[in-house]
Amino acid sequence: MQLYYYPENLAAKATFWLWELRDLVIVVFGVLLSILALTQVGILLPLVATALFAFLSIRFDGVCILDFIRCALSFFLLTPQLFEWRPRYED
Repeated sequence: MQLYYYPENLAAKATFWLWELRDLVIVVFGVLLSILALTQVGILLPLVATALFAFLSIRFDGVCILDFIRCALSFFLLTPQLFEWRPRYED
């Protein structure tokens, strides 16, 4: 007898442990390139950047710190905001 397990939400993105699969592929590729840079050139910065990305992309309940940082940067720096100041005329 075979048992099949289906996720509750079939429209949800695929996850593996605490990361989405896209983020996990980026982390694995970053680790490989970082190890190559560390062994060939002796630079530790790519490994630190990969570890930082891996930490910021951990997901709990569908939310990660990296999403919050992206939204905050978009709101405060990238999206132009227009403020119109008009005097209130009270009768």
